[in-house]
Amino acid sequence: MQTASKKIVNGWAMYDWANSVYNLVITTTFFPAYFAAVTSLKNFPDGIEFMGRHFVNTELKDYVLSFGFLIIAILSPVLSSIADYKGNKKNFMRFFCYMGALSCSIMFFFDKNHITLGLMAFMFAGIGFYGSQVFYNSYLPEIASDEDMDKVSAKGYSLGYIGSVLMQLVGFAMVILMEDKTLALKLTFLLVGIWWVSFAQITFNVLPISSKSERKNKKHVLVNGFHELKLVFNQVKEMPVLKRFLTAFFFYSMGVQTVMLVAIDFGIKELKLPDQKLIITAVIIQLVAIVGAIGMSRLSTKLGNIQVLILTVLLWIGVCIAGYFITTETHFYIIAALVGLVMGGIQSVSRSTYGKLMPDTKDTASFFSFYDVTEKLAIVIGLFTFGFIEGISSIRQSILALIVFFVIGFIALWFAANKQKALARA
Repeated sequence: MQTASKKIVNGWAMYDWANSVYNLVITTTFFPAYFAAVTSLKNFPDGIEFMGRHFVNTELKDYVLSFGFLIIAILSPVLSSIADYKGNKKNFMRFFCYMGALSCSIMFFFDKNHITLGLMAFMFAGIGFYGSQVFYNSYLPEIASDEDMDKVSAKGYSLGYIGSVLMQLVGFAMVILMEDKTLALKLTFLLVGIWWVSFAQITFNVLPISSKSERKNKKHVLVNGFHELKLVFNQVKEMPVLKRFLTAFFFYSMGVQTVMLVAIDFGIKELKLPDQKLIITAVIIQLVAIVGAIGMSRLSTKLGNIQVLILTVLLWIGVCIAGYFITTETHFYIIAALVGLVMGGIQSVSRSTYGKLMPDTKDTASFFSFYDVTEKLAIVIGLFTFGFIEGISSIRQSILALIVFFVIGFIALWFAANKQKALARA
């Protein structure tokens, strides 16, 4: 197939611009900083009471977000099946976009008297973000040829990083210039929702709708998604390289996504960094991530996707080992820059690698649903493990579990690369 028109490719990539503000502003900087302040020991000396038990504040946040990812993992097969049945993935992508944007805006009302409201808005914002990603990702093999897939995937991530940094700078300016810092943070949550839903209209206006001839007729649409996942799983088992890649992806995603979601918590709790420096750190991560996404995309054309992923996972292992030992602000900035470098690259190359390895099929939604379920279940395990270890020990000890996940992912990638070479020689 040929790559779609520039208008469609750019429109598709603009959704990364639209929704990546959630990833940066909500999950990695402003909300963690605000949440830590609102739920501090000063306000809750015995911890946060939730469902009859007291939790460490960041431990509870990890559990809530983990539960949200579990919901997405369960829902995405059903949603993908319905989308195929209706022949309009775009409407379901739009629904989750609006859910996520509205939830971000509702965070404006989060304070120490409305902890549950804040946590629920945080969870549903995540459901909206990742729910829409199921359908967004499934468009990639429909609009990009194999040879252009790395470039198109990297373009989406790059636009996402640029857009999120701009929104981050707007929020940072309000925090600096406004006397009421709390109001500045809450206004940022509101603006994230407005930004997300507004720029998403560019994507919704250009993405195609499946023709009636391509729509599927299914009698048991609510269970068909799980049936299709089983069919995908059976196909994956017969494809040795893809099988090994997905095993690796499952384990290293436990580490990658968890680091992205808890890195700022580490800076707050272990290094006592002020909000302004945490925001600057997040901007550094995003700017370096742009370079990482583009650089690793180009490197993959020379070395091969799996070989680049092996190198990237090795770098992640080094980041985690260094993170366990860091004690100074300078160390944190250096590690943050390294995280940015490998964060953009591993996400972009992983998505395009899967698109290349999956069989030639029109049923892209089901295959990318399988990919997304794999990632979401990995995040559930990663976040829960991180939160559980923090609850019984410390946030620093939780990093050790992430190293284990990355090592297993590295081993699986190594086997995938060897199998790919063996098949190429055969």
